[in-house]
Amino acid sequence: MTVDDPWTGVGALVDPSRRTLYDYVRRAGHPVSREEASDATGMSRGLAAFHLDKLVNAGLLQARYQPPPGQLRGRGRSPKVYEPAGEGVTLTIPERRYQLIAEILAAAVDDDPTHADQAAGRHAHDRGRTLGAALAAEGADLTAALGHLGFEPHPAADRTLLRNCPFHGLAARHTALVCGLNHAFLTGLLHGLGATDRHAVLAPHPGRCCVELALTPNDHPGA
Repeated sequence: MTVDDPWTGVGALVDPSRRTLYDYVRRAGHPVSREEASDATGMSRGLAAFHLDKLVNAGLLQARYQPPPGQLRGRGRSPKVYEPAGEGVTLTIPERRYQLIAEILAAAVDDDPTHADQAAGRHAHDRGRTLGAALAAEGADLTAALGHLGFEPHPAADRTLLRNCPFHGLAARHTALVCGLNHAFLTGLLHGLGATDRHAVLAPHPGRCCVELALTPNDHPGA
């Protein structure tokens, strides 16, 4: 569904309950029923349904009827489920951090204009390490730090997937450069946080960040 006026979507997210529901559905990775949304957010089923339908009307979610997993369609209507709308919504959701990349590139050009690409990698690592140390001093763990920066971490088996790239628009146009800087930045972030059980690896995949955080060999089960 496409929203002709993106401010309609922005207005729908002013309500904190609605924003909480939207964030939950977008990060769930599967169609979400009213009951699941209610349980996950602590809202009543009726209130959750009201806000979910408002998000559909705003073009941020789409809805359909689907039988529960493992159950065949029976008599009566299947439960209504919700999932994120397509890419027709032009909002800065999920979070983007283009200024961060701009600052890294500007510092690199100032530092070493002849070899700005190499300097950018160093600055990205240093910026990540500085931010990681600052967040650690505030008591943030790895998951909290990644969430704060907009990466939307999701644990999966032996690694942490990052469902959002805060540099998505630039990465789509300048993939090698931006993904390389992202890798250096996240490596520095891990160092700053003292998260020695993880290391950043380039793992491009449609729909999520080009970097994953894998267990270091010594921390891998069976290593």
